[in-house]
Amino acid sequence: MSIHNYRHIAFFALLLMSLAAVAQDNDKILNRQYADMKRIHYGFSVGCNFQDLLITNNGYVSEDGQSWFADIPNHSPGFCVNVLADLRLSEHFNVRLSPGMYFGNKVVKYYNATPPEDALEPSIFKQSQNVKATYIVVPLDLKISSKRYHNVRPYVTTGVTGLYDLSKERPEQLRLKDFDVMLTVGMGCDIYLPFFKLCPEVKFCFGLRNLLETNRPDLQDNPAMEVFTKSVSKIKNNMVVVTFYFE
Repeated sequence: MSIHNYRHIAFFALLLMSLAAVAQDNDKILNRQYADMKRIHYGFSVGCNFQDLLITNNGYVSEDGQSWFADIPNHSPGFCVNVLADLRLSEHFNVRLSPGMYFGNKVVKYYNATPPEDALEPSIFKQSQNVKATYIVVPLDLKISSKRYHNVRPYVTTGVTGLYDLSKERPEQLRLKDFDVMLTVGMGCDIYLPFFKLCPEVKFCFGLRNLLETNRPDLQDNPAMEVFTKSVSKIKNNMVVVTFYFE
């Protein structure tokens, strides 16, 4: 995954350790001792996501000698909210369904390897594209938990997520398909508080489909914009999601 800035993951790890330490301050009192015995329980979550696109450039050279390549140099956080249904399979295994919505944004930068002579920056000529996304997501995860230690219980997850983009805005340079499927792996920790269970979690999501829309009849009469689509052969979704579940 081409996520260049991992500070948000380091921050989450520090926050997770701090919450776990607070939860163990009073290890003589076990909060919500029977919470994990329920066959089915419900909850909700809020969090943030860091969206990325894995772009494969093909080195296409246009008729006028221009060769463009695309990249996403920076990432900004988006917002996500979900509801949760958790099915207990056994002591250490649960199936979790958490449909919701992800809101985010990606800024694609285009660099010309052969800029025109009159470019303001002769060494590199840039264009950009703002790709907004409003996803309906349906994550289905297998949660594998360790034994409970006082008021904390670490776990890992693996699963699959379906996404559908509701955004009506369709950018001119690159157009992405609406539907995607992502494989996910994650880790988190159940923290048992007196009145509810808090579950901070980080999840890494890897898209399976090529999202590049190559059928662009709208650009047939606009070769200056069509060159961007022709310069890219594949686009896949990547995402890091930091979530706080309340159960």
